[in-house]
Amino acid sequence: MADRMLCISWTGTVAGREERGLEVFNEAIGLYGRMQQEGRIESFDVSLMMPNAGIDGFIRILGSAQQLAAIREDAEFMRITVDAGLSVEGLCLTDGFTNEGIAQQMALYQEAVSRTPQMA
Repeated sequence: MADRMLCISWTGTVAGREERGLEVFNEAIGLYGRMQQEGRIESFDVSLMMPNAGIDGFIRILGSAQQLAAIREDAEFMRITVDAGLSVEGLCLTDGFTNEGIAQQMALYQEAVSRTPQMA
């Protein structure tokens, strides 16, 4: 089971680049689907937000630390990321933890809290 995640989010489409943005989105979904079929990632999911003043959507890719490090070095992943950066605003790639990774991070946090003087 995946213990790491990569969250790819964006805040909007660059005006006048909507068609290219849609092409890049579809290319990315195809790439992540192939990566999942090949076992290069565990899974991915897509979320599109209702209109708001923040994030328009995000793609969450799940896998191991090694899998996610490898896809960040993948030439097609890097090309799609560059293309996306020219089509959307606020593109952000954020690493995170999920499943068992959360338990590990919470154990580290709990240990750090126990060493930190608490204020009344």
